[in-house]
Amino acid sequence: FKLSYYNEYKSYLRMESIRAVFRGDDQDDSLIDGMDNTCNLSWEHRLYAFGACCVIGIFLSIFGTIELWLTQYTAFALLYSLGTLTALAGTCFLRGPMSQVKKMFDKDRLISTIVLLVSIVLTIVCGAVLKIAILALLCVIIQSLAFIWYTLSYIPGARTAVKSCFSGLTGINCPC
Repeated sequence: FKLSYYNEYKSYLRMESIRAVFRGDDQDDSLIDGMDNTCNLSWEHRLYAFGACCVIGIFLSIFGTIELWLTQYTAFALLYSLGTLTALAGTCFLRGPMSQVKKMFDKDRLISTIVLLVSIVLTIVCGAVLKIAILALLCVIIQSLAFIWYTLSYIPGARTAVKSCFSGLTGINCPC
């Protein structure tokens, strides 16, 4: 009977440590930050919502890529970019929307966030408006690399490890 409570408590502590990572250390009680705390979803449901957004985003991007091969450039640009935005929006379930937006524009993520958002817009413009497939594809590559670099910024030491691997493989010091 006591072992059951102990195991539940250990599980609760593990989930609290995961929550603390996504909440960040700089929580304050301003009105804007209070908006993040109004969500009535449990932590488990937030994880499910995050996972669902990521899976939906991946499928949208895959369907967009299929549209590229069918020469449907407008559908390609819109679906691929919508997939990236959906996956990005999923992170709002983990931290809360206002906290996530603030973290996106931290000095550590500012450049990758701007490159990501600009490349999403350019993908849509090149694919849907200009209908130039090669430019849309170039923008998708930039968009994907920016999304990976942005995501790595949340993993301590990940960017440094990737830079070291790049330097070791190519002999070129990464300036980023």
